[in-house]
Amino acid sequence: MFIKMAKILICDDEAGLRAVIKRYAIFEGHEVMEAGDGMKAVELCRNNTFDIIIMDIMMPELDGFSAVKEIRKTSDTPVIMLSARGEEYDKVLGFEIGVDDYVVKPFSSKEMMLRIAAILRRVEKGGKAKSDDNKHILFEKDGFKADMTAYMVFIDGVQAVMTPKEYDLLFFLIRNKNIAVPRDKIMTEVWGFDYYGDDRTLDTHMKLLRKSLGPYAHFIKTLRGLGYRFDG
Repeated sequence: MFIKMAKILICDDEAGLRAVIKRYAIFEGHEVMEAGDGMKAVELCRNNTFDIIIMDIMMPELDGFSAVKEIRKTSDTPVIMLSARGEEYDKVLGFEIGVDDYVVKPFSSKEMMLRIAAILRRVEKGGKAKSDDNKHILFEKDGFKADMTAYMVFIDGVQAVMTPKEYDLLFFLIRNKNIAVPRDKIMTEVWGFDYYGDDRTLDTHMKLLRKSLGPYAHFIKTLRGLGYRFDG
């Protein structure tokens, strides 16, 4: 599949790491801008439009989590978070503020390029699906309503606040409602064919999604040893 070239922001206080990622990204045909701290990243995002942001957590001036929260006020650009730590707390916090992917240092440049490609494929696929539909695709059951064209979910008449990944995950399950979907298929379709994540990433997102669904969390059934099913 053809993958479009992207404008990427690399934010990390390690100049050497930025240089390595930048070299491989440019080799793949992408355009790159750099920031050495969170404050600079926020400033660049206010004045530029990016396709992907690669953001380190531990940085001077403004940490990665705070920078992403600020950026999210005006942009839903996909974010790949970098960290030297792999604690579950960091991942949950990152996913809650809308991070798309999470990479623990050290990592290979090839892995990073594959993750970038997977996100670009997902974004391109999602964009085409919405632009081809003239009518809104809706799913309603009891007090739950999902508008998959407008990317809106309502819980008993109140709009839910969800991250981009939660929407992708929920809508994928709804499109396959009443079907047992294996874990690897979910990760392939929602994260991208070359996704390098693990099962804990999927489990963490499922916990967050169920929390967002509140009284309708029971629509998502866990099939132990297999995957998940959305009962519709």
